[in-house]
Amino acid sequence: MSDTTARSGSRLPRRLTHLYVGLALYGASSALLVRAGLGLEPWGVLHQGLAERTGISIGVVSIIVGAVVLLLWIPIRQRPGLGTVSNVFAVGIAMDGTLALVPDVHGLGAQIPVMAAGIALNGVATGLYISARFGPGPRDGLMTGLHRLTGRSIRLVRTAIEVAVVATGFLLGGSLGVGTVLYALAIGPLAQFFLRVFALPSPDAGTPDVAGRTPRGAILPR
Repeated sequence: MSDTTARSGSRLPRRLTHLYVGLALYGASSALLVRAGLGLEPWGVLHQGLAERTGISIGVVSIIVGAVVLLLWIPIRQRPGLGTVSNVFAVGIAMDGTLALVPDVHGLGAQIPVMAAGIALNGVATGLYISARFGPGPRDGLMTGLHRLTGRSIRLVRTAIEVAVVATGFLLGGSLGVGTVLYALAIGPLAQFFLRVFALPSPDAGTPDVAGRTPRGAILPR
C-alpha cells in the first residue's frame, strides 16, 4: 500500500464526520431560520411555501425537492457522489428533528439572535460539508451542470436559479424577509472562513485542500 493510499484511508473517518455533522448542522440551521420567522435562505423559502400548500412537514418537502432536483441531473449528465445522495435525506431529517425540539420564538429580542445563530451555523455547516469532498448537493450540482451546458457564468446561473426559487416560494407563502437578505450577504464570507477552519489535507499532499478562494464548483450544500 502506497503512502498516499494509506493517508487517504486514514482520513476517511474524518471526512465522513465532516460530511454528516455538516449536513445535520445545515438542517438545524435552516430550522432556526424558520423559528426566527424573519426570512429563510432561498431554497428554504420554496420549501416552506410548498409545506404551507401541501401540509407536509418542511423537512419532508426538502427531501422531496432534493430528490426531484437530483433527477434533473440525468439529462444534464451530472454524477452524484455520497455527499449528494446523503444531502437529499440528512438535511430534511435534521431540520424536522430540530423543529420538533426548538419552540417558536416571539419578539425581535428573541427572533434576531435566533436568526443570527441560524446564519452563523449555516456557515459552519457549509465549511464542514464542502471540506469532506464527497460531491456537491443536488441543488449545486444542478447549478454547475447548467453552467457547463449553457456556458453561462456560475454567478449568472446561480442567481437565475435562486431568483426563480425565491419568487416561486414567496408566491406559495414562503417567508421572505430581512433574514433572506442577510443570509445572501453573509453566507459567502462565512463559508470561505469555515472552509479554511475545517480544511482537510488533500489526497496527494500533506497540506489543506482549500484554496485562497471558495471553489467555483460547489459553494453551498443546498
